[in-house]
Amino acid sequence: MAAVIVSLIVSTVLAQSTAVLTTYARLAFIRRAHVWTPTEVRAVNIREGPAGPGAFQPGELVVCDYVERRMSGSSRKFYCAIRPDDVVKVRYGRENGEVEGSVLATRLLWALGFAADRVYPVRVRCRGCSSDPWNDRHAVDQVHEFDPAAIERPPRGHEMHSAKHKSGWAWPELDLVDEHAGGAPVAQRDALTLLAVLMQHTDTKPEQQRLLCPAGALTTNGECATPFLILHDVGVTFGRANTFNRAGTGSVNFEQWARTPVWRDRQACIGHLSESHTGTLGDPRISEAGRRFLSDLLLQLTDGQLRDLFDVARVEFRSAARVSDWVGAFKDKRNDIATNHCPQ
Repeated sequence: MAAVIVSLIVSTVLAQSTAVLTTYARLAFIRRAHVWTPTEVRAVNIREGPAGPGAFQPGELVVCDYVERRMSGSSRKFYCAIRPDDVVKVRYGRENGEVEGSVLATRLLWALGFAADRVYPVRVRCRGCSSDPWNDRHAVDQVHEFDPAAIERPPRGHEMHSAKHKSGWAWPELDLVDEHAGGAPVAQRDALTLLAVLMQHTDTKPEQQRLLCPAGALTTNGECATPFLILHDVGVTFGRANTFNRAGTGSVNFEQWARTPVWRDRQACIGHLSESHTGTLGDPRISEAGRRFLSDLLLQLTDGQLRDLFDVARVEFRSAARVSDWVGAFKDKRNDIATNHCPQ
């Protein structure tokens, strides 16, 4: 009964945090959408992550009650109630690269000023969980602890969707954004695209992106003063993009990520990103403005921040590669972006 009550509360909370757009309003939203917020990159504490209500310290023990709820996707996860009105998504499992990948990708996006989910690397003690709640989803009279685990919270605000387009936005829709209507300039959009290439973000189907109206920006008539296009599910990253979004290849695989170049065609500035069978982004052409914009952001990251990025994500769970190896590979890719020049 408790699980049913919590599930009802979850449904209510989700309903309150979403807003419906007509097809026309959706296009208007995308046309005016932002993708980036000015950020003092060097001042960002990547180890601590996004602060504020609902934040957790790295490695913190979080105690919660299991919530039975239908889940999509293929990676291990479950829902758990810290309080009846605070239900979180938990990713878990030593063989689940999305635990580390979601921390890596969201912390990097956030540090550079791009919006993403808030993901915290923690330990979770779940009351009512089976030892493997992804495969055994019934509540049980047991307590199990999961380490490594990551708690995922959405950005603060309202998710916008429409009856026709229930699942966010596709990458080609970035071309609909109009700087003259108040939307993001090409430099920022191409910088986000090139960052997806650097991370080897393979699972780019529309469900992995979201239309977000930040907290306080939704007007009484249902319009959004500052619409944002954000990345939602970025756990299959820091490996090599592949046709079937296989996590073993695509999710925090040092060997695959380190040897996959940034550029498919360096002179033409075509990014090296194999499009998956469900994806909407593949081998994108990057403008010089976009390359320079991302390069300027990446070069602000200090060595300490980069060490914190890979250390807090606990990449040692994924391979024998050390944090220093990951940092070195990252700096090689950053240099490959910084030293290139794209056709105007």
